[in-house]
Amino acid sequence: MGADQGAGGPDLPEDPEAIEKIIDDRRRRLAQTVDELVVRAHPKEIARRSANDARQRAVGFVTDEQGDPRYERIAAAAAAVVLLLVIVVVRRRGRS
Repeated sequence: MGADQGAGGPDLPEDPEAIEKIIDDRRRRLAQTVDELVVRAHPKEIARRSANDARQRAVGFVTDEQGDPRYERIAAAAAAVVLLLVIVVVRRRGRS
C-alpha cells in the first residue's frame, strides 16, 4: 500500500485544494445520508410507511395483477367480518 493510499481507496492528489474538495464532497454526502436516516427513523415516518405497506397489501389481496377485483376474496373477507360481528354480539348478549 502506497503512502498516499488511504484505507483501500484510490491515491489522493497532492494538491491541497483538491484534497479539500474531496473532503467537502464526502462531508456533504455524509450529511445527506445522516439527514435521510433521521427522517427514516422518525416515528411518524415509520407509521406512514407501515400504513402505506398495509394499504398496498390489502389492495393486493382483493385485486389481481391487472387491478380487477377478486370477488371471491372480497366475499371471504366480508364473511369473516360478519362472523366476527355475530360472535361479538352473541357474547355481549350472553353476559347481559
